[in-house]
Amino acid sequence: MDPRTLARFPFLREASDLVRSRDVSLGDILDGMAYEEARERGMARTEEALEEGEVADRPLARELDQFQEILSYPVARMLVSCVPDPFLIKRYALAEGVTMKRRLEEEDLPTIVEVAEQLGVRAVVVEGSLRIRFTDYLRFTSRIRSKEWKLVNNEVFKGYVFLSKPRFCRVLQQALQDRIEGDLPMEVSDAIVDSLGPRWKKLETMVETWRERCKAEDFGEVSIVKFPPCMKRLVAIAQAGENLPHTGRFALTSFLHFIGMSPEDIIGLFSESPDFDPSKSRYQIEHITGEISGTEYTPPECSTMKSYGICFDPDRLCDHPKVNHPLTYYRIKSRDRQKEEEEKGDGEEAQATQDRS
Repeated sequence: MDPRTLARFPFLREASDLVRSRDVSLGDILDGMAYEEARERGMARTEEALEEGEVADRPLARELDQFQEILSYPVARMLVSCVPDPFLIKRYALAEGVTMKRRLEEEDLPTIVEVAEQLGVRAVVVEGSLRIRFTDYLRFTSRIRSKEWKLVNNEVFKGYVFLSKPRFCRVLQQALQDRIEGDLPMEVSDAIVDSLGPRWKKLETMVETWRERCKAEDFGEVSIVKFPPCMKRLVAIAQAGENLPHTGRFALTSFLHFIGMSPEDIIGLFSESPDFDPSKSRYQIEHITGEISGTEYTPPECSTMKSYGICFDPDRLCDHPKVNHPLTYYRIKSRDRQKEEEEKGDGEEAQATQDRS
């Protein structure tokens, strides 16, 4: 592949081969003046992943820009590994996956198939149509709950599933996310920790600030009336005695914890599931809430919920530009509810005064 394509998809083997062919050492990447731009871009990758949920596009007309962009990918992986925080790893993996999907949809089919092969996804093009091996399809769509992703709702022929270009790229997004989450954190040497110190410490602070912002919210009394549609649906699935996917359990547990529900009440919610195991459920919930892990996991943002296929029935408030997180939705609903109660109280007080007079 040409350097510009490798800069757009820096996780490909050819990108690593290109770096080795130019005799660029780890020391050069960490401290060389020629690669300061790569370090800046690597830091930007992680910041954008954390704050925006995807990596921004940058000018790649010059060969130098293309090479710096390729190097920014390993720099970003080292930065994430220096922190290392489970939420940051998931957030970073999601951002790289979402970015790859968006870019891949602009590429031709041979390029898409090449990327698929490097991600361990067996695919072919038949009469201009993308097809994926059904075992790979099941492997990478098992956490997507939307009905249209179920195998029975897709065309299958001779062991291959027919997919449109966007849906095929969505499968590859999941494959890349899984790979990155499995690879990170990498083992980082003292030299990496020292050289990238100011940058990874800033990143660590950003993660903590994000957490504190969520923890500082006062959501008032827990009320399902104020839940966003996605959380209402997950609650309904649990109460109906259906098994939730891992992503759904994590999203619902972390959300309920942050709005003030106790671990005991959360356990009770999951008790109707067919695969309910009290001790296992308690361990998982206490791990997510930080009781035993020391890390208080935050609920996924809306973009993550969509990526995992657990964003259900979005309403008008969901479409508001400022609503990018289930907690934001709940906070707005809480304020609206409080305002309604205050107005109701004022009305009742005014009526009582009128009656007395």
